[in-house]
Amino acid sequence: MQTLSNVFPLEDFVLDCHFTDGIQKKVDLKPILNSEAFIPLQQDQNFKKVVNKNYFVEWLGLDLDLSADTLWHWGK
Repeated sequence: MQTLSNVFPLEDFVLDCHFTDGIQKKVDLKPILNSEAFIPLQQDQNFKKVVNKNYFVEWLGLDLDLSADTLWHWGK
């Protein structure tokens, strides 16, 4: 199970994810932004509300989250 030490929203709907094992990955979320649940993240001000919760990230006030494991697998 992966855990996050930090996460930063970047331009063009990319998350810069820092994991507790020292690995850093960039995760492009554009491919999921057209799915119904993630449409609110198409607005840049909403995307930037991402918060690290160690085992997942969530977007404040939007009831959206993604697990650290998912981010690990999607990241490059």
